[in-house]
This record gives sequence, structure tokens and C-alpha cells, in this order.
Amino acid sequence: MGRFDLSHRVVLAPLTRARSYGNVPQPHAILYYSQRTSRGGLLLTEATGVSDTAQGCPHTPGIWSKEQVEAWKPIVRAVHDKGGIFFCQIWHCGRVSNYGFQPNGIAPISSTDKQIPWQGLHDGSVVEYSPPRRLRSDEIPGIVNDFRLAARNAIEAGFDGIEIHGAHGYLLEQFMKDSANDRTDEYGGSLENRCRFALEVVQAVADEVGADRVGVRFSPFADFMECWDSDPLKLGLYMVESLSEIRKAFKGTFIAAGGYNREEGNKVVDEEYTDLVAFGRLFLANPDLPRRFQLNAPLNKYNRFTFYIPDPVVGYTDYPFLDALTIN
Repeated sequence: MGRFDLSHRVVLAPLTRARSYGNVPQPHAILYYSQRTSRGGLLLTEATGVSDTAQGCPHTPGIWSKEQVEAWKPIVRAVHDKGGIFFCQIWHCGRVSNYGFQPNGIAPISSTDKQIPWQGLHDGSVVEYSPPRRLRSDEIPGIVNDFRLAARNAIEAGFDGIEIHGAHGYLLEQFMKDSANDRTDEYGGSLENRCRFALEVVQAVADEVGADRVGVRFSPFADFMECWDSDPLKLGLYMVESLSEIRKAFKGTFIAAGGYNREEGNKVVDEEYTDLVAFGRLFLANPDLPRRFQLNAPLNKYNRFTFYIPDPVVGYTDYPFLDALTIN
């Protein structure tokens, strides 16, 4: 994978776990990530905010302050001590937020001033989103710089690379997709204009840390958070081709994600549909997932109701390893 040598194709997907109190990574994350580390395995962090306006979920980590950088360092060190390769996924939620997550209760920023309707969650609760404020074109370079500084901070914290979150209805996708971008300036209208902001972010991050340390997450066919495109195939192809121009050494390493199991993961790799497969819920519940896949061993079942609780142990670091199950 570019400059990195992996020992297998099982990737820890970026999983929001809502356990970074005050937007600062906590010591319990040292155990969580190290549990899921294998020598030569690739891990992606939970989505990590680039600024104090980037937040949209409770207890998610950031990487814009010195305190946050210092808090990430022992977590990264624990992964490296076990031979893992660790990328920090950086994001900005944009309008997928509300006044309560914003500094001084300001409006979330976005490509648009269109509000997302309330969303029902699996536990029956409801999330409400505040009306966003449309970014002025002269403000956008400042947000690009937030991504650049966050990437620099991530490298300072010891991360091997960066994944830019350009998917799932968050800020970059709010610009890219025509359902959420109703602008008439140089960041709206044509496909090239709608993708301009995302590509400026990628260019800035690549210039800061090196293109061979940068990946980007896309979901052109998704419609999450009222974000869809009238021609998703054209959007996806345009972005991939543009990234190839930015990254002259692009070797075409693709990671597929989305509810795969062992059999399906092997199938898409064998068919050369993808190079790597990211696993979320299965990796959450099976800290030794690569080994279980290698042995075709039984898997722990995940408990969806403990995914996002703030408990530092329950549903977080208490899933058993295969050895523990074998001994018992």
C-alpha cells in the first residue's frame, strides 16, 4: 500500500465510539486500539475533528489542539509497539451537527443553508440538526487550512498517514453532491465546481504530509444525511481521476467497506474488486479478527446497544479474544 507493507487485507474501519470525553482521546483508547492491532495490519481511527466547528456527535475526538495531539501519542505508540500501521481519519461534520456541538452555540457551517430533517436512531431516540450557515467563498480557504493543520498534527502525534473523510453526508460531500450543494459561486453548479473544495483539501493535506500518506473515503452512491447525487458514477469517476492527477505515485490501492463478512471479503479480493476490506462491527466485537479469519474460527456477536455508550470498558474493550474462549 504505497510506502507501507501490509501482512493481510483486513482493515479496522473508522468507528465512532463516543468515548473521547471533551473531544480529547482518553487512556482507555490505548487498550482499545492495541487490542485490534496485528503486525502489519492497517487501522483507521474513529473520525477525528479538524476544528472546534467540526463536531456533530457526542464525545468524538479532535486533533486541532496541543492537548489532543499529546493524548493521541500514547495510543499511536501502543499500535506501533505491536507492529501496526495507523492512519488518522479526519473529518468535518458540516451541517450534520447542531448548536450544542458548536463553539458559543453558533450555526453549523455547510455548502448550503438547507437543514437536515431529524433522524431516528436504532434505539428509538431522535437526533435533531440545526439550520446550517452557508459558507462564504472567502471562508473556504480557512476550512481547507483546518484540514491541513489537522493532518500536520496527526503526523506530529505519530500517525503513519491520513484518511480524509469525504463520505456519508459530511462537509466535503455536502459540497460534492448536488442534492446538498445549491451554490452559484465557484464552489457550486458544475461537477468540477462542486468537487473543488474536496480536491483543495486533498491537495493541501498531500502538500503538508506527502501524497503517499493520504487516502480519501468516498461514498458516491450513498444518500446518507440527505446527501445524494444525480449522477453518482460520474462523480465517483471524476474524483478518482482527479486524485490520480494529484498523487502522481497513485498505485490504485482501494479499500472496500460495508457489511462484509469473511467469505464476501475473500470474494471481492479474489475478483480484484478491491485490495483491502475494512470491517466495522465484526472488528469491534472481535479484537483478534484477522486471526479468527485466518483460522476460520467462530466470531463473537456484537451488541449494537453498546456501540455508542460512553462506558470506557463495556462494549469497548471487554469482547473476548479467541485464546480466552479456547482456554475456558
